[in-house]
Amino acid sequence: MKITRVEAVPLSIPFTYGGAANMHGRGAWRKLDFCLVRVETDAGLVGWGDAFSYSCRRAVAAAVNDMVAPRAVGHDAADFAGLHARLQKELHIWGRFGVTAFALSGLDIALWDIAGKVAGAPLHRLLGGAGRPSLPCYASLLRYAEPRLVAQHCERALREGFGAIKLHEVDDAPIAAAREAVPAAVPLLLDVNCEWAPADAIAAGQRLKRYDLAWFEEPVFPPEDFGAIRAVAEACGIPIAAGENWCFATQFEQAFAARAVAFAQPSVTKVGGITELLKVAAAARTHGVRLAPHSPYFGPGALATLHLLAALGGDARFEYFYLWAEAKLFGAALDPVAGEVAVPSTPGLGADPDPEVIRRYRAD
Repeated sequence: MKITRVEAVPLSIPFTYGGAANMHGRGAWRKLDFCLVRVETDAGLVGWGDAFSYSCRRAVAAAVNDMVAPRAVGHDAADFAGLHARLQKELHIWGRFGVTAFALSGLDIALWDIAGKVAGAPLHRLLGGAGRPSLPCYASLLRYAEPRLVAQHCERALREGFGAIKLHEVDDAPIAAAREAVPAAVPLLLDVNCEWAPADAIAAGQRLKRYDLAWFEEPVFPPEDFGAIRAVAEACGIPIAAGENWCFATQFEQAFAARAVAFAQPSVTKVGGITELLKVAAAARTHGVRLAPHSPYFGPGALATLHLLAALGGDARFEYFYLWAEAKLFGAALDPVAGEVAVPSTPGLGADPDPEVIRRYRAD
């Protein structure tokens, strides 16, 4: 079975989240960018992938169409590991990480979707089977900056059944407001998106220790400064989580060797797809690092993450981006019920994107 076509399908879907500031303080961020990757085969099967594209949709779509597609067409669709390795090598001259890795991730997810459809089985069965029929979620709040809004949305998420809350705040007052609103028995996580230089991250971590955080995520810029990340952990005593901005298993192995993190957070739409995330999971087991995949997504990458979490075991929660999109690619399939999301049970990823949503929000 050969690949006959690879196509980027870019979308832009408006959302609301109950705040005025955006997650990274860059002004209004009101639309979710998607770069779906559609793969056709000569057997008539179609697979869907997901390449990370928040605020970089055009660049990622170009990488899929101009760099990945010409090299993938004609290749055996079942040999996704071989194709993945070859494309990593052929494309590294244009930058091994970032947009290149995002595009490869989308292709890889689509090929695994096809593999499940060929087998007539959900993806998790190809990975060893689902240990859980549904997965608990944590509510991943965007940045509100205002203590009142942070407390309000923490309380709302708890009422909806979420068993843990993640913040994206960088100031003490909103974090304190969240800790007051969230009972001590409920894990409170903090992601600062590589906000600080190492010395500032250490100082912040020492201040933040009073809030009993379950983890301190990406405290340092640059994110690949593994020695600095380890220094923050040692100085503040809060477990460190990181990895959403690392690509391919090699970067994770370097982080593990440096004993930089307690939680590894590969993102299936960034790390190189399912093929690479499985390698990261194996390395994490070897080094005694807990796996907590990053997944603030609503496309095929979210479905892939559900299958991976279900098959890989452990107690990791699914990251649910706490916002309200104008349209949904998979209907209610990704909607939490009492704080849990069902693991898909039909072949491949478990659902194809709604063609009407694609038609309405396509953004070529």
